[in-house]
Amino acid sequence: MLNRRHFLGGAAAAPGAVRAAAAAPPANWPDFRGPSGDGLAPGARPPIAWSESRGVRWKTPIHGRSWSTPAVWGRRIWLTTATEDGKRMFVLCVDRADGRVLLDRELFTNAEPEPLWLGQEGNTYASPSPVLNGDRVFVHFGSYGTACLDGRSLETRWARRDIRCTHAVGPGSSPVMHRSRLFLTFDGIDHQFVTALDTRSGKTLWTTPRTADFSFGDPADKTPQEQQKKAFSTPLLVENGDGGGGAVLVSCGAKSAYGYDPASGRELWRIAYRGFSNGSRPIAGHGFAYINTGYQRAELWAVRLGRQGVLGDADVAWKCSRNVPLNPSPILVDDLLYMLSGSGIFTCLDARTGDEVWKDRLPGTFTSSPLLAAGRLYCPGERGQTFVVQPGRTFKVLAENSLPDGCMASPVAVEEDLILRTRTHLYCLRG
Repeated sequence: MLNRRHFLGGAAAAPGAVRAAAAAPPANWPDFRGPSGDGLAPGARPPIAWSESRGVRWKTPIHGRSWSTPAVWGRRIWLTTATEDGKRMFVLCVDRADGRVLLDRELFTNAEPEPLWLGQEGNTYASPSPVLNGDRVFVHFGSYGTACLDGRSLETRWARRDIRCTHAVGPGSSPVMHRSRLFLTFDGIDHQFVTALDTRSGKTLWTTPRTADFSFGDPADKTPQEQQKKAFSTPLLVENGDGGGGAVLVSCGAKSAYGYDPASGRELWRIAYRGFSNGSRPIAGHGFAYINTGYQRAELWAVRLGRQGVLGDADVAWKCSRNVPLNPSPILVDDLLYMLSGSGIFTCLDARTGDEVWKDRLPGTFTSSPLLAAGRLYCPGERGQTFVVQPGRTFKVLAENSLPDGCMASPVAVEEDLILRTRTHLYCLRG
């Protein structure tokens, strides 16, 4: 039985448990990584096998170039896209029943977007994913703009284009919502900060600069100093179970990870590391925040929650430095933690100790984050294959499925539907 003690909305928490502090009805997928922000799809029953000629409920072409993960509320699927040159940015709404495009609106135009490496696996101008609360839809394009739409009428409620940083290689961090606050992360090469907006008006509630020591690093590193200030990670809101209660926004930036008070933006704790350009999102459980230290030598750290101030090695229960992914986020199932590297190395760790349980390989390359649904792990690759893996203490592939194009966006599971965004289309798959 899946242990869901680490997030609100699941079973009652045991004393000292850590839980993600935001949840939505299981029939919705309101966030980049689902109802609890960690890749778990409670109650979903997606298919185990499909192909281009089998199990496709509908398939809708999506124009432009974007790696953002779709978000779902009821019958509506929301996603973003942009032209390859970044001069035009769009929000789309698709009917989950039949794939009809209900809305395709150009939100922002840009005369001279920052240059962006446009390789096959590079970033896009529309990589941050939407976040929903039913009545409102929030889409974010980094410094290029943030907008709120009415989830029913589809009208734009407000937009902000004045929150700026130099992304250099494009935006990546997705927005996070809690109650009446929308949290945005700006880790540019010039400015690094987290800010909270009022979801109803779009007004700024607080802005907190990063406090990392950006001179800290490897003297032999040839990466320019400005690039070492970059990060792409999406924060996770969790509840401290052993530090006096209250929520904390866990955010991985360049050179440091942070815990912020979501109400005031006050920095509650910070822990330093050498990495930067983090793409992986943190997860939480068993009293830990599992954070990824990022580029150069990616490591996964189990940081004890409930602490305050500047943290150090005494606050880290364990570290893993082998085969840690740069982009795919880890996933926690009961007492086992799974991580899939970009090169396909799949590792299972004991979540409490960090000990390796098994390690194997899936063919291909991977950017999207794994999903757990119906007791199975879904792992879409960049080359069109999606592997379905049985979680547990032995490695077992249950199915291998193929579509004509691969996924950079992460998978979505809602009720009986598996929603996959490839580079060119949006698919709804059902058994």
